[in-house]
Order: sequence, then structure tokens, then C-alpha cells
Amino acid sequence: MFKDSPPPEEERRVRANDREYNEKFQYASNCIMTSKYNVVTFLPVNLFEQFQEVANTYFLFLLILQLIPQISSLSWFTTIVPLVLVLSITAVKDATDDYFRHKSDNQVNNRQSQVVIHGSLQKEKWMNVRVGDIIKLENNQFVAADLLLLSSSEPHSLCYIETAELDGETNMKVRQSLSVTAELGDPNNLASFNGEVVCEPPNNKLDRFCGLLYWRECKYPLNNQNMLLRGCVLRNTEYCYGLVIFAGPDTKLMQNCGRTKFKRTSIDRLMNTLVLWIFCFLVCMGMILAVGNAVWESEVGSLFQSFLDWDLPVDNFLFSAFLSFWSYVIILNTVVPISLYVSVEVIRLGHSYFINWDRKMFCTQCSTAAEARTTTLNEELGQVEYIFSDKTGTLTQNIMSFNKCSINGQAYGEVINPPGTQPQRLDFLSFNPLADPDFCFYDNALLESVKLGDPHSQEFFRLLSLCHTVMSEEKKEGELVYKAQSPDEGALVTAARNFGFVFRSRTPGTVTVTELGRSVTYTLLAILDFNNIRKRMSVIVRNPEGRIRLYCKGADTLLFERLHPSNHHLMNITTDHLNECAGDGLRTLALAYRDLSEEQWEEWSESHRLADRSTDCREDRLAATYEHIEQDMMLLGATAIEDKLQEGVPETIAILSLANIKIWVLTGDKQETAVNIGYSCKMLTDDMTEVFIISGYTVQSVREELRWADITLVTSVELSLFILLYSISGEFALVINGHSLAHALEADMEGEFVSTACACRAVICCRVTPLQKALVVEVIKKHKKAVTLAIGDGANDVSMIKTAHIGVGISGQEGIQAVLASDYSFSQFRFLQRLLLVHGRWSYLRMCRFLCYFFYKNFAFTMVHFWFGFFCGFSAQTVYDQYFITLYNIVYTSLPVLAMGIFDQDVPEQRSLEYPKLYEPGQLNLLFNKREFFICIAQGIYTSIVLFFVPYAVLSQASQGTGEPLADYQTFAVTTATALVIVVSVQIALDTGYWTAINHFFVWGSLGTFFSIMLAMHSESLFSIFPKQFHFVGSSQSTLVQPLVWLTIALATVICIVPVLAFRFLKLDLKPQLSDTVRHTQLVRGRLGMRGGSRRSGYAFAHQEGFGELITSGKNMRLSSLALANFASRHSSSWIDTLRKKKHSTTHPPQSASGEKPMRETRQTPHCGPDMSMMFTVCRYMS
Repeated sequence: MFKDSPPPEEERRVRANDREYNEKFQYASNCIMTSKYNVVTFLPVNLFEQFQEVANTYFLFLLILQLIPQISSLSWFTTIVPLVLVLSITAVKDATDDYFRHKSDNQVNNRQSQVVIHGSLQKEKWMNVRVGDIIKLENNQFVAADLLLLSSSEPHSLCYIETAELDGETNMKVRQSLSVTAELGDPNNLASFNGEVVCEPPNNKLDRFCGLLYWRECKYPLNNQNMLLRGCVLRNTEYCYGLVIFAGPDTKLMQNCGRTKFKRTSIDRLMNTLVLWIFCFLVCMGMILAVGNAVWESEVGSLFQSFLDWDLPVDNFLFSAFLSFWSYVIILNTVVPISLYVSVEVIRLGHSYFINWDRKMFCTQCSTAAEARTTTLNEELGQVEYIFSDKTGTLTQNIMSFNKCSINGQAYGEVINPPGTQPQRLDFLSFNPLADPDFCFYDNALLESVKLGDPHSQEFFRLLSLCHTVMSEEKKEGELVYKAQSPDEGALVTAARNFGFVFRSRTPGTVTVTELGRSVTYTLLAILDFNNIRKRMSVIVRNPEGRIRLYCKGADTLLFERLHPSNHHLMNITTDHLNECAGDGLRTLALAYRDLSEEQWEEWSESHRLADRSTDCREDRLAATYEHIEQDMMLLGATAIEDKLQEGVPETIAILSLANIKIWVLTGDKQETAVNIGYSCKMLTDDMTEVFIISGYTVQSVREELRWADITLVTSVELSLFILLYSISGEFALVINGHSLAHALEADMEGEFVSTACACRAVICCRVTPLQKALVVEVIKKHKKAVTLAIGDGANDVSMIKTAHIGVGISGQEGIQAVLASDYSFSQFRFLQRLLLVHGRWSYLRMCRFLCYFFYKNFAFTMVHFWFGFFCGFSAQTVYDQYFITLYNIVYTSLPVLAMGIFDQDVPEQRSLEYPKLYEPGQLNLLFNKREFFICIAQGIYTSIVLFFVPYAVLSQASQGTGEPLADYQTFAVTTATALVIVVSVQIALDTGYWTAINHFFVWGSLGTFFSIMLAMHSESLFSIFPKQFHFVGSSQSTLVQPLVWLTIALATVICIVPVLAFRFLKLDLKPQLSDTVRHTQLVRGRLGMRGGSRRSGYAFAHQEGFGELITSGKNMRLSSLALANFASRHSSSWIDTLRKKKHSTTHPPQSASGEKPMRETRQTPHCGPDMSMMFTVCRYMS
């Protein structure tokens, strides 16, 4: 059962058709197992996992104590019932999840594949496939393992695959086998194939493979283009054969299914601390009562020893006190309620379903709903302070359109129309029958240039039709469908298609293009592929006349360094055009070419072949050969592609900024493009005092630029001390380049960078790598101790999404890797405001109210036992019936608090969006913290005092109507329990801000359930069946018919509730919350709206000229946000701002690299915008 795992591999050796040889290396089988349990291991393993939770272990310990009769005054079922309920619910949930994992595993493992065995094809289940087997794949089949492609049905042994399960991209990709194995297309030939592959060990790099094939005393280099990875689907290929290299858990698909870092909310961390404090409090109470027992037994109990001896094994008062301590630990254990954790998970699950069911976050265009992919972070959505966003595909649509271009120094695409006229879209179909009818372009000059035979224009579009990796699918004559790896590339090839250079098809060695109606086939000599370091790609082709030419497209910053010196003048003109395009927010590429002689090609081809076959540092050697040939190129021009903003992005950013959420954009685009998008989405405005540009290449230059920005900020603070709106956060922005960011994130400078960046309203980081995105998020988490959210749509955003407290994936054009790594996903950036300001704020509010009430009701319930101890000789006698103790948390009070935790609201969703400042209490953690916890505990203790001493005082001297004394233990227990349930029910009715039918049913239904169960438990029928279990026979019936008992319950309820009501009314009047003000304004509007009467002119508009311009300029945003604060009487927002300053002064002590200048943060203090009348009032007041 337990066998040693094989040592880690340094290299993998695989011999085809030789299972005996391959089994020596103990390679993994192709069976995958994502499940955790089986029938035998489920119970022990699941229980072991559950008892890793401290609370479960604690209650198991209590259960063991209750089995000791000398110390337990409660039956064992008072603890085992809730414990078993909690363990069962969790076990059922885990079993259900694992069942679906088993079902998925079995479905995959039992798929059929065809394996070549002894010259024939035999069907085998996927789980039985082994490393070294040769399998046959047919069209539309999933690839069973990581295969080396040996041959296929297509010419040149090509095959086409779809990699959606690997990287989310639905476009087809091409793979090709080695030419030496291409003829092995017959099972008999494949059965005799005995080649040996030596390659890298299993890893998770999807775009990389390095190995060698040894066969017939020759060796052949292998790369990623020869591999078919598990999870891919074979498309447009009748069949192919492949050699299994990696199987099962060793495949790259499974290697990428690593465990995601478990994220916990700040409330979870606080709860763990509070539960520890409560346990310490429980121990202290137990010790106090144990000391009381020792004193009582020595002073009073000893007097009864002559006729009432101690129970064995007690023989002295100290041992009695020791046993009493453990007895009280058992009785008072409900201050740490086991049902708390289950209730929290149920509430979070409900919040997750609300997100999934929100029709207002459903995208009709792509039929995609919002999805909460986790249930543990919902309340954290209400506490976000920093958002880190990708640009392309997140803020923009990532649907590219060819917009402008520059060819030989001439700019095209800018069309100026006479006033009142619309630009005319060019008709390409009359000129080119193969044109894409959806393509839009308006500058006729470019089309005329191509028609007139301008060589530069034609060479420009010839380059675009040849230099790419697009796949073309022609279902019928003239109906072309392009499958591009990126939207940019698809847009460029489509542009070339419409201007007469139509890419038709490709083979591994040729590219066929229809040029102005004439079919031309180019010999494809080499592809110098794109990567993030090169930032360019090239192709080397030979035209039908035999001329060899290199075509290159890429980032202008890198391509211009490789131009021939004669291009200097043209490069300056093109640079101006590129800057104009970048200023318009367009994505740009530069295009160039180089003619090669036959000798140059032969020499380079040999060096490239040697580099390609090298076994060590292959990538570096290939990069060096690429660098060698991509020199002395001639500039053709540049392209500019438009990536439009998504719908609602500017409005969303504006609203989130008013909620005091800082938004940082982290993008790989060039600075000019990123800055222009910043202006488009209103992150940057012309009214800003300054936009700091950090672009230094050295540590010293970056430090100087940061310090200059810091000095400017300090000066602004000093000047703004005389201004009412003193915050500088709305006046500055920071733009930093990737090379500068690398220095800014160094240990000795990151403090300065964070200080300066966080004092700015907007931060844009451009030309950053995926790793830098994650580092920026990490440094803010480290220095600001704030909740961070990262949002992106591509694989390059995964590290950032996983690093942030909350990760959001956009299901867009760049695949689904970001979605798979995220905690929440949807299709449009604009849904983020609803996720945070509505669902996030409500989730935080509901969880905080739930926790406050939960701790209150449990302390009110438990502390009655503590006071009773002083009146029962510290004998560990319980106040309540043991069944009441068992059912209090799981029946009588569980559903009302769950309803409040799931459905409660303070203001409607429309008001949450209208008044973004309502979001700030969550950022400051105001609704549930240590202070609020102690207030709840104090209220619970006060309630317990009232519930014990009021019935004790009244009933001790009371008598029934018959003259018999009313005071007895069971009457007191029933009275106290009834008063407790009524008080906590009234309290939750007061705490509930939004009543639904479910709330009414649960609150009043729970109260009715209590009376029903109590009467049933105290009935004679149950007593006659179980006489030893039900000791309170007839108690409730005899107690609740006494008017004095109901007066006592009413008195206790009034004494408990009236102070709470008085405090809340005073707080509402003297220091109202912003939500109170919003509810008040809503109520006032509703009353004004209901006013009737005859119609008459109501013109009395106190308005001044120029205010319309003020609104359109956006300069009134601060004043309008101040208006509601002024309307909110004396509370304004000063209490929030004071807490915010206090929080940041304590959590962020002064620090700097030099030790002289303190690290500051100046925060924006936005206010929600109320209605116009209130805004005018403030404006008149300010004037």
C-alpha cells in the first residue's frame, strides 16, 4: 500500500513500444486522481481533517469531560448533538464535493483510446495507457497524454489542435512531426519504431519543450511544435499518431493544476483571536466559581458532613473545587458556540448565490453571468481600498480594429469631414471580392495609393499578409475565417486582406497570398517567433522570382535600434506619427524589412540549424541568431490599432474613486498609450496639478524623480492647509515605466515609492511584466495593510490575481486562465462597482451584524449560569432544562440570525450606488472590531444580569393565587428561559433593517417553536415514556398560567430593551451614521412625493450664471460630495476621517530610506453626491 516514491527526475528517457524498459523508471500511469477520499478512507480522513479545527477539538474535549459523571451536570447529548450536526453537515458537503471529483475522474479515466500493440490497434482506457505507448487520435478527440507527434493524415505531417482547456484560446494552432517519422503512418511501421526520446523532466511550462530523439544512430532536436499536450482537441485532421512522453499527473495540464493559496478574510483572522479571548474568559469564570466552591465547601458545606457526605471520590474541599472547575467549563462552554462556524459558512454561501443570480451582472452579448468561485471572501469585498487593474481586455474591449497607419512618412486614417456630415465608410467589395464586409476604414487616400501601385503601400500590406502566425480556414471559395493567436494579429491580417493582399493558406514551408487578384505562393524559410523579451517577430520568405526578404514587425523602441542608418529621417517622421497615435490611445507596431543575399541566408541558416539542435542553452543560442539577422533593416512604416474602452468604464472608475478606492492600472503597453487610456477613463484629468512621470533607467535617477515628486507633494500639503478641501489626493497622478519600477521596488526605495504613489489619486504602471504586477500588489499589502483587489483577463494577470486578497477574472478575449485563477468572475469591468458597492458592502454589513448579535445572544444565555453559581453553593447546577441548553443555538435562535445575515440591508441597492461614501465604514473596519465585540459582550452580560436577578427578586417572595409559594427551581428556570427567548427575539427584530417574509417567518416562527417544544417536553406523555429523561414534567404548564410570571417576563424585557432603544435614538440624533442620513432623505423624498393638490408654478430657483460650466468641467465634484456631509448635521464625515487618520498614523509610522523624511499618506476624502438642492445649499454657503 505504501511504496517509496521515485526520486526526482533530472531527465526523462522514453523508448517507444518497450513497456518493460520504461517501467524501470517508475513513471506515473495515465490515471488521474483529483479526489481526496474513497469508501474506506472517507470517515477517518475527513474526521481527522475536521478535528484540525480548534473549535471541533475543543468540543470533543468537552464531550469527553461530560462522560465523567463526577464533573458533569449536563447530559452528554447537550454537546454531542450540535457537534455531530456540525461534523455531519461538513462531512456531507465534503463527500458531495468529492463525489463529483470521483465522477469527473472516472469519466476522464474511462475514455477510450487506440493503442498500437503488436502491429494492430487495440482499444484501451486512458487509465491503462503507459509512457512509451503509441496511440492514434482521430478528429475532434481529446489528446490523452502529452505526446510526441510522429505522423498525421495531413500533408507534411501537420495537425491542427485547439488548446482551450490549456490556455482558454479557441483559435487553432498547428503542430508538425519530424520529417523522419512522417512516413510512419501505418500501424505495422509504428510497431517496429524503437526510437528513444531524452527530454526535460515533467514541468508546468506550456510553451516550452526541449528534447532529442535518437533513432537509427542519428539524433533529432525536439521542441514544443512537435508536441500535443493533454487537454488539447484534434481539429481538421483525420488522424495522427503520437508517442506518450508524459502521462497522468506528469502531464503539463496536471502540473498546472497546483494548489491555489488559501485566502482568509480579516474577519476570519479577528474571529480566531476573539474565540481565543473568549476561551480565556471561560477559564477565568471557571476559576472564580471553583474558588467560590472551595470557600463554600470549607465554610458552609462542612457543616453538613455529618448527614450529607461528599460523593466519592471527593474527600476534601480542594478536590471538590477542582472538579467544580471542570463542571463549569462544561456548563459555560456555549460562550464559544460551535454553531457559529456553520452559520458563517451558510451565510457566505447565500451571499455567493446572490452574486451568481444577479441579473444586473449578466452580460447578454456573451451570455455570461457573474460567478462567485469562492464562498470565503464575500465580506472582504466590502473592505477593498486598492484595485489593481490590467488595461487591455479589462478596461478596454480587446476587440481590435485597424485605425491608422504611417507608410513611408505619410500618415493615413485621419479624415476631416465638413461640419454636419458623417465620414463615409470605404467600399472594399467592389475593389476586392475577398474583402471582409465587417472591416471599417474611412481614408480613401490609402486605398487609392494601393490601386495606383505605390510600392511602399503595397510592400506595407504584403508584410502584414506574410509576417504572422494566423491560420486560415476556407470553408468554401472566398469565405475565409482567420484563427489568430491575438486580436492584434487578426486585425492586421484582416486589414491587409481588405487592401488587396489576402492571406489564403499556409503549409509548413509555404504561404499563399492573393495579391491584387493574383495568387502568389512564397516559400517560408524561417519564422523568428515573438516573445515578451524580443517584442517582435520576423519571417524570412523567398518570392517566386527567388528574392529572399526578411519581414519584421514589433515594438518601435526595439525595432528602431535595428534599422539601417539611412532611415534616420524617416524614423523621426514615423516617431511623430507613432506619438500622435499613442496620444489617441492606439496600439502601435513598427514594420521593417531587409533583403538577404543567398550567401547571407545560407550562412545564417546553418548557424540557426546548429542553435536549434543544441541541447544546452538552446533558447539563448536561438535568440542570438535572431538578433544577428534582424539588423540593418529598412523602415516601412507603422500600424495603429484601436482597442476601445468597455462600456461604463469611466463611470465605474469615478464612482469607485468617490468610495475612496484607489485604482492602479498595471499594463504592458507603452507609456503614451497607457496615459491616453488614463485620460479616456477619467483616471487622469486636465485639472490635475501635475502628472509625475518616473522613467529613469538608473537607481539614482529614479530616486531623484521620486524625491522631486515627494517635495512637490509636501509643498502642496503646506499650501492646502489654508483650504477647506485640504486633501491632495485628487490633484496628482503618477506614471512609472517598467524599468523604473524595477528600481523603485528595491528594498531601500520601496518605502519612498509607496509613500509617493499612495499620495496620488491615480497610478499607472506601464511596460510592466507579470511578475512586476504581482510585486506591486505585494508591496502595497506589506506597507498599507489594506485589502487589495486585482482584476484582469489574461494569463499575464494570473500572478497578480493570486497575490491580491481578492482576485477577479474578466471572461474576455484572452482566454480563461485569469478566470480559472480568480475568486470572482464576470465579463465587464463595469460590474465591479456593483460587486463592491452592493454585494460587497451588504456582505460585510450582514456578517458584522450577524457576529455582533451572535456573541450577544450567547453571552446573555451563558452568563445566567455564572450568576446562578453564587446562589446554588457553586455546585455547577444549571439554570435551564438540559433540552433547552441543547436546542437554544440550533433551533430557537439559529434561523432568525441566519435570515438577518443573509437578507439584511441598511439602504437599497440604488442608494448604495448613489452614495459611494457608504462604502467607507468597511474600509475602516468600523462595524465589527474589538471595540464592537466588547460592546456586544457588555450588552450580553447586562442582559444576563437582568434575566437572572429580575425573576429572582420577583419570584423569591411571590405566591400563587392559592397562597402556595411560587418560588421553586423549575418555575424560575422556565421563567428565565422564556424571558431569554423573548428578549433575544425582540433584539433581533430591532437589529433587522430589512424585513422579508422569510425574516418574519423565522423570527416569530422560532418564538412559536420554542413554546411548542417546551410544552411538549414538559408534557406528561413524554414523561410517562421516558421518566428518567424529562424531569420538568408539568413545569411550563403550571408556570405560564401565572400572571405574575408574564409580568416578570415583560418587566425583564423592558429593562433589557429600553436602554438599547434610548441609546440608538440618542446616537441617531446626536451622531448619525451616513446610512441613517440616506434613509432619512429617502423617507423625506417619499413623503414629499406623496403630497397632492392642485398644480401651480413652483418656480423659485436660486441659481447663478456659470454653474452649468462648473458641472461640465467636473470641478464641483468635491463641493457636491461635501453637501450631504453638511446635511448630515453634526456628524458630517469628520468621524470617519478622524478614524482614518488615526488608523494610518498608528499602522504606518514615519519611515524613509534616508531616515530624515517621514513617510506620509494623504488620502482622498470623497463624499457621495446628494440631490441638487442640497448641493446648491452648500455652494451658496461656500460663496
